[in-house]
Amino acid sequence: MWKWIGVAGIAGVAATGVILARDERARRAYTPDEVRTRLHERAAQLAAEPEPPDAAAGALSGLREQLGRRLRQLRH
Repeated sequence: MWKWIGVAGIAGVAATGVILARDERARRAYTPDEVRTRLHERAAQLAAEPEPPDAAAGALSGLREQLGRRLRQLRH
């Protein structure tokens, strides 16, 4: 049984290496000009989208209130 677990582990590591190598080759296939163009396109898309309300600030204040309530409960 342990032999099969070892073989499966080695196969998993080999498969991960193949996937990483393939992704690296695909990433390196872009020229610097292509990368720059794609980044400019993404920036233009993000600039065109309306900004959502600041959800992070709302969530943070909610968490702050919860933490304050919990601390007050612990003190009493």
